Amino acid sequence: MNFSEVFKLSNLLCKFSPDGKYLASCVQYRLVVRDASTLQILQLYTCLDQIQHIEWSADSLFILCALYRRGLVQVWSLEQPDWHCKIDEGSAGLVASCWSPDGRHILNTTEFHLRITVWSLCTKSVSYIKYPKACQQGITFTRDGRYLALAERRDCRDHVSIFVCSDWQLLRYKILLYSLDGRLLSTYCAYEWSLGIKSVAWSPSSQFLAVGSYDGKVRVLNHVTWKLLAELGHPAAVSSPSTVVYREAEKSPPLALGRLAFPPPRAPAGPRATTESKYEIATVPASLRTLKPTADRANPRMGIGALAFSLDNYFLATRSDSIPSAVWIWDVRKLRLFVVLEQLSAVRSFRWDPRQPRLAICTGGSQVYLWSPAGCVSVQVPGEGDFQVLSLCWHPSGDSLALLSKDHFCLCFLEAEEGVGTALGQQDDHT
Repeated sequence: MNFSEVFKLSNLLCKFSPDGKYLASCVQYRLVVRDASTLQILQLYTCLDQIQHIEWSADSLFILCALYRRGLVQVWSLEQPDWHCKIDEGSAGLVASCWSPDGRHILNTTEFHLRITVWSLCTKSVSYIKYPKACQQGITFTRDGRYLALAERRDCRDHVSIFVCSDWQLLRYKILLYSLDGRLLSTYCAYEWSLGIKSVAWSPSSQFLAVGSYDGKVRVLNHVTWKLLAELGHPAAVSSPSTVVYREAEKSPPLALGRLAFPPPRAPAGPRATTESKYEIATVPASLRTLKPTADRANPRMGIGALAFSLDNYFLATRSDSIPSAVWIWDVRKLRLFVVLEQLSAVRSFRWDPRQPRLAICTGGSQVYLWSPAGCVSVQVPGEGDFQVLSLCWHPSGDSLALLSKDHFCLCFLEAEEGVGTALGQQDDHT
């Protein structure tokens, strides 16, 4: 692997453009657009206040900057640097902003989720959608961009409404699983009288729908009958002999005779940021470290907090919030547990390579972890000081990764021999 130099960053705001040509990052009120391959600065935009959110349009021609504290959205053009747009929500405030799939409409959610305002960059018209529910991921579009599904809270009841994106008018149907012509395909409920669904993920082929629940299980439904194909549990112990359990372990530094100190120096306080690590294969059955949820607090640490399919639909990666240091990788073809990666720290984020079955993981330390069917590796991020990887994102080509810390970011370039060959060559020692 080769690494770029480290650049200044604010609020983990760093995103590749959808076409893979550009990389946008923010430093306070400045938006910096770089060439993704050379990291040369192409455009430098100055906003009216500190930027809290950025998002590329689907065609990579525009980028919006949300200034939530000011209730403003500023839009910049890559093709016409002199063109810009400012959207002011005024006294209504602003808590969220996103693009529609056509890249020519912006959806702003006002404070207290009173409404969603749809602004057209082409006609300068404005549409309003009432009753959005205050929740995470309460809005999503179909892949072709023709329809919008919105979680709503009306008359003290929860609804999901479908809108036509051409005129932003409501298709008056409620959820659960609907066809686009309004037919209710199926209603699914895993259990009653308890916390329900926590996370959902479609497979790239749309053949499977994975539903993660607060009971620590993932239910996989098929797209033909919407019946349950498999129920994937996340117990605290892995007992199947066909499952490989990789455990991260600290590398012991080589002993330097003549430099031994007694008593040994005390380990520095703080996160394990500069200690190198490796993977070891655990003996099955293997017990995993668990957290006991606090029952008397809101949003307990339990249930399936993250799940994602690989691009080829062969694998499903999941994380149970009650076992936060483990990533579970399932073989979708056989619907069985394939691999468990247990880290030394809680998993912050994982992302699949957009071109091949390769998973990148970060835990808030100075390592980035890669898994593929050939094996897994732990890679130390070079540089002075503690570079704590809090999040990551893949380049669309799969050739590089953007690693994000609190105030900086760097690029990790994966060479062809190393991306696959390293995992193969180091499978014996799993380092």
